[in-house]
Amino acid sequence: MTSRRLTGAQILWESLVREGVTCVFGYPGGAILPAYDAMLDYPIRHVLVRHEQGAAHMADGYARATGQVGVAIATSGPGATNLVTGIATAMMDSSPVVCITGQVGSKLIGSDAFQECDITGITLPITKHNYLLTNPEDVAATVREAFHVARSGRPGPVLIDMTKDCQQRACDFEWPEEAPVAHQRPNLSPGDAELARAVDLIHQAKRPLILAGNGIIASGASDLVRRFAEHADIPIAMTLLGIGGVPASHPLNLGMMGMHGEAWVNTSIQEADLLIAVGMRFDDRVTGNVKTYALNAKKIHLEIDRSEINKNVKVDAGLVGDCGQLLTALMPRVERGNHAAWRAHIDALKGDAAVRDIKNLPDSGHLYAAHVIHDLWRETGGNAVVVTDVGQHQMWEAQYYHHDQPRSLITSGGLGTMGFALPAAIGAKIARPDAEVWVVVGDGGFQMTMAELATIAQEGIDINVAIINNGYLGMVRQWQEFFYERRYAATPLTSPDFVKLAEAFGLTAARVTERAGVIPAVQAARATKGTVVIDFRVEQEDTVYPMVPAGADLHNMIRRPSVLAETGADQ
Repeated sequence: MTSRRLTGAQILWESLVREGVTCVFGYPGGAILPAYDAMLDYPIRHVLVRHEQGAAHMADGYARATGQVGVAIATSGPGATNLVTGIATAMMDSSPVVCITGQVGSKLIGSDAFQECDITGITLPITKHNYLLTNPEDVAATVREAFHVARSGRPGPVLIDMTKDCQQRACDFEWPEEAPVAHQRPNLSPGDAELARAVDLIHQAKRPLILAGNGIIASGASDLVRRFAEHADIPIAMTLLGIGGVPASHPLNLGMMGMHGEAWVNTSIQEADLLIAVGMRFDDRVTGNVKTYALNAKKIHLEIDRSEINKNVKVDAGLVGDCGQLLTALMPRVERGNHAAWRAHIDALKGDAAVRDIKNLPDSGHLYAAHVIHDLWRETGGNAVVVTDVGQHQMWEAQYYHHDQPRSLITSGGLGTMGFALPAAIGAKIARPDAEVWVVVGDGGFQMTMAELATIAQEGIDINVAIINNGYLGMVRQWQEFFYERRYAATPLTSPDFVKLAEAFGLTAARVTERAGVIPAVQAARATKGTVVIDFRVEQEDTVYPMVPAGADLHNMIRRPSVLAETGADQ
């Protein structure tokens, strides 16, 4: 290839375009201005956010919706530090994001110059890797490696910090055609003996369960998990981030496990004699008290990140590698199973508690979040991409919106980031413009990033926003109700008029206060071009059931008084 003389800023965009990037999310400032100036000469869509945290969440939502790398860009100092929450969110949930930040000139580093900040030091614990670039000759190779690191293995965020003089100086540019060489690591892929051990455990089991997590979606192994479960006749429990990895409508899919998972799922885990964990990490919200977690079960762990095996829960067989490749290796070795008695037992555990269709239950005049989520699922046919914030509404969405497709639920799991939903949905919609995208967000989380309504208006984004407005920081209030004698310290929440607020941005808005208004509002939003914000005024002191108190045994759940009470039909 004939070399060309380009500035570091031009090389940055040349490299991004060659990596397939068509859109970045960002906010300009002094230390990144050379890059912004060069951007105008490249076929890149730039989405101007209203806060850099929104840029990181938009890049994250873009990545989760497609599996492709999302890109955020910011200036030095406060611009870079405003990305931190979004970077940590992506790190905890293994989302491939590349963040590019400007930095003061290389000769000023360490002088406490205006808007200087050691962003590589700050983000070291929350990135897979990060770089400080001072020479334009290093830009192309670094961008190539950054994208490789972000999407390979266990995906995650990478940060590139570029000094201003690195962006301004020129050098001969040649694109490195060869893909980056992976860093040398020991071969940890399982041998025949380890695979044989796992197969023996599967054949010996009478009460097995598959625990499916985010890794099955990240690795594209959703179909393999389903086929493996059908072949071995093993029921499947889902983590929050695994939802959609196996169709909710599949008869082997039991539903969500963990702190707010289904009671029969948690009980089944405690009664199982084998757990096959696939692409999940046994975090505390899944296990409860690890000392009493599934004591009667042998455990097999399929996981690409070796550090996760035996980290939280000791396992009997740890298989390191891509979930799809490991299942492909296991499938021919595993005999066709028949666990009809075990499945019948789990069905008996469900009883009436398995009733999740509340369409025909009496309407008592109260509007509950469960009504909103259920009717939204009905009206969209379960085909929407739903992006949730964090809190009670997030758990109700997991319970009442039944996802049959991977990447159709986008939510912050590990970090639990309030304010995630609205900007992440913008990224998801740009990544998948033909998808129907709904935001499900609480009144608290919405107010954290509601300035991105201006981004929606400027960019002409077509999404719908369902605000579950209960006048509280709902999940914190629930904890105060259960564990702090209803002493509601700092959880009652005053909000602006969300309808007027949306209209101030030039968006369409509506308010719903009773069950009869939910479906017409959803139908109207779906028929309206452009973003529609719906303020659903729901019952204030509603509760997510079941609930495993933090650190409690998984089977020691606070259960709903009754199914009808949970839906509000008898209140």
